[in-house]
Amino acid sequence: MRDAIGGSVVLTIIVVFIVIVSAYLAFNVNYTKAFRMKNKIISVYEEYNGECDDKCKNKIESYAKSLGYNPDLNCGNNYNKVKGLYCYKEVKVSGNSCDEGEQRYYKIQTKIDIRIPIIDNILGLQVFTINGDTKVFKDKYSSGCK
Repeated sequence: MRDAIGGSVVLTIIVVFIVIVSAYLAFNVNYTKAFRMKNKIISVYEEYNGECDDKCKNKIESYAKSLGYNPDLNCGNNYNKVKGLYCYKEVKVSGNSCDEGEQRYYKIQTKIDIRIPIIDNILGLQVFTINGDTKVFKDKYSSGCK
């Protein structure tokens, strides 16, 4: 009888260990996807000088498909959502001199896509977002000092 109880305890410990290691690996894979996606979005925004039109968004969407990135993203704090893939917010910055004029940059937000129903309901999992900023772009419509 003593050996049966000891065997079941060891089996439980092994199963719990496997579940924890699998969850850690799944989180790391999804974190890497979200981080790579954020970096690609920033580089595409910088390639298009902050003027992200349909061609720019299609480029980001095709990269997301190739990466297998498809989260269910909810944007908050005045962020705009683009096809559920990422959120962005334009931040205006005034230049230090007359030559600089109005400037802006974009805050980009992606989500680590982990969908575990019970844990998602308890924790909300919206805390697992990755944020980044583009470089500062000079607003082409501003004329500097007046």
